Amino acid sequence: MDLRIFTEPQQGADYDTLLTVAKATEELGFDAFFRSDHYVSMGAADGLPGPTDAWITLAGLARETNRIRLGTLMTAGTFRLPGVLAIQVAQVDQMSGGRVELGLGAGWFEEEHRAYGIPFPKEKFARLEEQLAIVTGLWGTEIGKTFSYEGEHYQLVDSPALPKPAQERIPVLIGGHGASRTPRLAARYADEFNIPFASLEDSERQFGRVRAAAEAAGRRADDLVYSNALVVCVGKDDAEVARRAAAIGREVEELKANGLAGSPAEVVDKIGRYGAIGSSRIYLQVLDLDDLDHLELISAQVQSQLG
Repeated sequence: MDLRIFTEPQQGADYDTLLTVAKATEELGFDAFFRSDHYVSMGAADGLPGPTDAWITLAGLARETNRIRLGTLMTAGTFRLPGVLAIQVAQVDQMSGGRVELGLGAGWFEEEHRAYGIPFPKEKFARLEEQLAIVTGLWGTEIGKTFSYEGEHYQLVDSPALPKPAQERIPVLIGGHGASRTPRLAARYADEFNIPFASLEDSERQFGRVRAAAEAAGRRADDLVYSNALVVCVGKDDAEVARRAAAIGREVEELKANGLAGSPAEVVDKIGRYGAIGSSRIYLQVLDLDDLDHLELISAQVQSQLG
């Protein structure tokens, strides 16, 4: 089971904080550092000192880390034109020596679009499908050849399809709870399917839909990685769990029901249950980015038991 650290910087984190967490992620043996792609905080958080851009952040981390994978859950398709996004991600992949992964979603948080003057189209899913075709098409075009695309939302004419990523293929992540269109897109474009904040039952059901869609599309279902994203709150004892839950404004029992919370043994057991339904990778949503002791505890007493 791979454990990856997943951050939500829009809740209040500057680049230096993210760099500190990313370096700890690497030093403590976690597989990857991922971040969300949002510009406005959610809930009661004040979001200070203000938002950081996902791909600018990852470009910086690409030069400051050596081993960990770097990526997004999920880049909002509404934020960037697909041709520009293909260039940005390929460049960061080069800067990292081939350690980048692209999670791409349709975009959903209308408030942040209004706040920063970003168009929020009514039909986002059809745009996402075209974006996936364009981004992967640009990367897959042979050097010396051009790429053209004629879609309803985007048109490209004789693109040189440069630059190329360092990796032969940048892994693409698609995720969500949708019962039909999401599995179909994952079957066509994804290397990994991620379901965020879902129960064991809902995860197993959605994994089954994606596996069936992959086979219907002529792929082996096991060609995809299946993963979960879950909030994490681990403590050596009940008091430490309660303190960490309070620090992120959550209740312990709710976190135990909907995330990975409790003692290291409790969390290892629950991760094992996700593994039993086909998940091989967990994105640990870490909400208190100043609590590096939390990461150390997870590394020493959770990750060490997973093999």
